[in-house]
Amino acid sequence: QVQLVESGGGLVQPGGSLRLSCAASGFAFSAYAMNWYRQAPGKERELVAGISSGGGSTTYADHVKGRFTVSRDNAADTVYLQMNSLKPEDTAVYYCTARVAGINFWGQGTQVTVSS
Repeated sequence: QVQLVESGGGLVQPGGSLRLSCAASGFAFSAYAMNWYRQAPGKERELVAGISSGGGSTTYADHVKGRFTVSRDNAADTVYLQMNSLKPEDTAVYYCTARVAGINFWGQGTQVTVSS
C-alpha cells in the first residue's frame, strides 16, 4: 500500500536550516507529483511546495519562496524540502502528500520548531 514517511524535523534557531525527507513506497513514485504541506497550531493546513513527477517544475507558497527548495530523487523514491532562513512562523508539522488513483495520501508528519 502507499506509504509516505517524513523525517528530518527538529528544533532549530531562527535563521537556521533543516532538510526534510519523505520516503515513498507502494506506488510508482516517479510518475506522480509530490507536495509538501504544513499545519501550525490553531491554523489550517497549507500548501508549502510542490514538484512535478520528473522534478522539472516546482511551485512554492509566497511566504517560503527564496527560502525553501523542493527536490526529488526518483531513483530513491524520496522527495526533499530544504528549508533555509527559518523563521518562528515556520513552526508547524510538515507533511508530504501524493495523489494516487484519485486518493490523497499523507505521511504522519514531522515537527519543525523554530525557536531561540
